[in-house]
Formats: sequence, C-alpha cells, structure tokens
Amino acid sequence: MFYPVFLDLRGKPVLVVGAGPVALRKVKGLLECGAVVTVVSPEVAEGFAGLTFALRRRRFRASDIADQVLVFAATNDRATNHRVAILATQHGVAVNVADAPEECSFLVPARVRRGDLQVAISTSGRSPRVAKALRERMEALLDEQLDQGLSR
Repeated sequence: MFYPVFLDLRGKPVLVVGAGPVALRKVKGLLECGAVVTVVSPEVAEGFAGLTFALRRRRFRASDIADQVLVFAATNDRATNHRVAILATQHGVAVNVADAPEECSFLVPARVRRGDLQVAISTSGRSPRVAKALRERMEALLDEQLDQGLSR
C-alpha cells in the first residue's frame, strides 16, 4: 500500500532516464511543477523539442543519480530500468519505474487538474487502465470553472 502525497518539486533536481513517449509525459508533468529536470538517453523523441531541461545524450550512468531528489526510469529497456531502480534505491533516492510497479518506491497517479484543484487516482500500479478510465470520467465530471470557486 502506498501513502498518497503531493510533492513540491519547484527548483528540485529530478532525473528522467529515457526519452520516449512515457518519459515525455513524465518530463512535461515535472516541468509543469517547476522541477529542474535532467534527461539521460542516447535517443530523444521529437516531442522534447522546445522543452527546457538538461539533456545528457548518452546511456545512463550510476553517477547520474547523484544529488537527485527523484528518479524516473522510463526507457524501453527492462534491464536498464531495473538497474536504475536498484541504484536509486541504494542511494536512498525515491524511484519510479515505468514498466515495473513492484520496483517503485513511489507511484505517479492518474491526475485530473483544474487550476489549483487536483484529483489523483491510483490502483497501486495494479491496473493503469482502470485508473485511466476513472481519470477520464473525472475529467468529464469536473467543470473547468471549478477553479474559480477555490480560495486560498
């Protein structure tokens, strides 16, 4: 069982290993939250163009984990993702592994955002399809104008 939490990542260093479609979704979300993102990957998908992040165009190295507050393993290579998970754990850095929830120390929930309102949905990694379906239903239910009713 995971403990739900929202993290303040503004100005914090976060590593994303991989630069395909899954990594792109992670990077966009992290940048939206103000994280300082470093991406390590020999290949980079087109969708990364125009985003502001540090790029190390090469294979992952253990030293990449140094000084990171979070690590995301999002390559299409199971062995690399597993290695990232092991090394991050050994260094005491929280890690999310896109293709192996059992190797994660944290999960990224499906999320609906309307301004300052956020609804997070998790199945503890057991059924991403169910989480996605619930997210889509919540998006339909939550009116875009809800944000105007929130006060600080």
